[in-house]
Amino acid sequence: MIPIEWVCRRVATGSFLKRNPGVKEGYRFSPLKLEMFFKDDADNDPQWSEEQLLVANFSLAGLAISQCEVDIMNRSTVAIFEILERAWATQNCTLVDMKIEFGVNVTTKEVVLADVVDNDSWRLWPAGDRCQQKDKQVYRDLKEVTPEAMQVVKRNFEWVSEKVKESHCLAVVVLMGSTSDMVHCDKIRKACGSYGVPCVLRVTSAHKGPDETLRIKAEYEGDGVPTVFVAVAGRSNGLGPVISGNTAYPVINCPPITADWGAQDVWSSLRMPSGLGCSTVLSPDAAAQFAAQIFGLGNHLVWSKLRASMLNTWVSLKIADKKLQSCSL
Repeated sequence: MIPIEWVCRRVATGSFLKRNPGVKEGYRFSPLKLEMFFKDDADNDPQWSEEQLLVANFSLAGLAISQCEVDIMNRSTVAIFEILERAWATQNCTLVDMKIEFGVNVTTKEVVLADVVDNDSWRLWPAGDRCQQKDKQVYRDLKEVTPEAMQVVKRNFEWVSEKVKESHCLAVVVLMGSTSDMVHCDKIRKACGSYGVPCVLRVTSAHKGPDETLRIKAEYEGDGVPTVFVAVAGRSNGLGPVISGNTAYPVINCPPITADWGAQDVWSSLRMPSGLGCSTVLSPDAAAQFAAQIFGLGNHLVWSKLRASMLNTWVSLKIADKKLQSCSL
């Protein structure tokens, strides 16, 4: 374990007000306020600067904690907070602040989140009202620990437990003009899965069976589940435009480009008649990501997957740069 506690704040309250006199409770930090505290019970966990952490020269499980590791922990803390903040916002709850800790994996020598993130880790105010707080501060504020008071604490924790169980349905429906495009469509389905988005594959041709194409479209419009259609059609793409012209749902063209006529065929996906709003994305992975981004506007679970993917990409680049610098030296 790295003996540092990272604290991320959106709203000023608690110890921050004591350390920063003059700041009023409720002051909103944008961007987020990030702080770190050295875990030392005898000294009441003093606040540390990034410089103090670096000169401490911590070495844990064979990993020296350098600027690279500090940057990763800083960035990860912010990403974790943003993911939780967005999730609680769907319940009309303000995530006020959060604390987490990190450690070093003794096998991989990598920095990892090494904490249980739960109702003991944050301040949570329903409707932004401190009086309705549901976190461990309720227990801290008790004037006397009585059976009745403990029941209040228990009910608050049960409320939090029930809220985090709520889920949301959505789907990507991939319409392919022919089963010859199955490999291309399977890539879309697999990529959708990485974002937690269910994906259904259907075969239909807007040229050869327009009535069936529109029937399938109506099937998914009528189930009440938010849906993004992905049209996979080579040569002359009539599938995407026909779907787009007959639905208010988003439509993404993702034509399987071939080496022989691909450069010519793609124009049937790019040049749309007026009144059609379907986009064109050539990569199956990118089409799935775009669909996930559409869902992420209103679904915090999908948005969280996207945010985590961004963090993982950033961390991998940071580690690659550190290794390259080490080799150069």
